[in-house]
Amino acid sequence: MDDALKPNKIKTIRPETLEFIILYTQLKGKAFAGNAQLAEALGFNSPSSITEIVKSRQNIDPDKFRIFKEKYKEFISCEHKIINKEKNTENKTKEGIPMYEIIATASGVEVYNDINDSQPVGRMNFPGIEDCDFALPVWGHSMYPYLENGCWVALKIIHDKKILPGEVYYIEWGDYRMYKRLLAGDKPDEVIAHSDNTTEMVGNRLKYAPFPINVADIKKLCLVKDIHKKHNH
Repeated sequence: MDDALKPNKIKTIRPETLEFIILYTQLKGKAFAGNAQLAEALGFNSPSSITEIVKSRQNIDPDKFRIFKEKYKEFISCEHKIINKEKNTENKTKEGIPMYEIIATASGVEVYNDINDSQPVGRMNFPGIEDCDFALPVWGHSMYPYLENGCWVALKIIHDKKILPGEVYYIEWGDYRMYKRLLAGDKPDEVIAHSDNTTEMVGNRLKYAPFPINVADIKKLCLVKDIHKKHNH
């Protein structure tokens, strides 16, 4: 007599089954507590049906998989965002962030060339800048001593335009591109662009005088996260 054989893995695992197994591993304990709860949610008669699929002994029915993705779509979307963020952070950690050697034009106000017209000249890579997006140099003396002429700055793009008063930012507004410390303005919809260099004068006026900017006019807002100062030789 032949002994009863333990079921083997199926020969062909369909793509939706493989995706289900991956999502099952990621979501177990977050979207559902265990196989019993998941089996009930998907309309299986027994938790063992989930076990058979996870162990690659049978393929999941396409309709069941569609129900699974629909029921747990918020968890799946959140998990994908976490994975993508981890991948991006890992890539940045390995490769570093792009460095753009844009220069400032010769004017009383430091206006930088358009970053979109530049190609990266290298990559910056050291601990603490994993969540930064790119690096730019500093030209001029308006933010001295915090930012010295010639140093490189690691920047993080602030997409929601939320400003922390007192922090230093790289901003683009109108035809201007510059580093400034942004302070709370007199109106709720504006900030004061302040220069740390308050020693240079033109006559009896500050060379780098503060001025208001309407927040809605800011086209790009990047927080200064780290500074790599040039070495003196």
